[in-house]
Amino acid sequence: MAVFCLMPSSLANSSSLKLFATPTKKLAQKDDKLPCELKLLKSLAPPLMTALIALSPIVNPPVSIGQTIDVQKGAALFNRACIGCHYAGGNIIQPGATLFLKDLQRNGVDAEDEIYRITYYGKGRMPGFGQNCTPRGQCTFGPRLQEDEIQLLAEFVKSQADKGWPKIENNGD
Repeated sequence: MAVFCLMPSSLANSSSLKLFATPTKKLAQKDDKLPCELKLLKSLAPPLMTALIALSPIVNPPVSIGQTIDVQKGAALFNRACIGCHYAGGNIIQPGATLFLKDLQRNGVDAEDEIYRITYYGKGRMPGFGQNCTPRGQCTFGPRLQEDEIQLLAEFVKSQADKGWPKIENNGD
């Protein structure tokens, strides 16, 4: 019985693809030539792996429900604690200290841990919101935030800054 398969020209020492009819062989034979199917598979492996790696960002699943919920929680928290001064990433008190990436970079606070620190302890005209914020004059007189809330805010602000502050739908949570 003959097995028909296409074999790339590089394996066939020819300038084009050829259709080969080769008898089916068992690998246990003394002849160490690979069957046509294995040659074809072996020749296709590198380009297929390259394509898989190149397409992996496209094939990755969309944002998870958990990440969407965190963004929603971050947006709700931002709307509760920050929006009075930082509507849409701006700053109505100090225009050079917006939450847009260029200002965060210029002011040396473009990393989540720096955003966390300033949100917790405050800086300049911005009050701190952390439970243990000191000195007292630098801290908000309103409700304080838990550490996990401040971390969520820092992640939210960094994410929004990286995206240019797109509008986030909020269900009023």
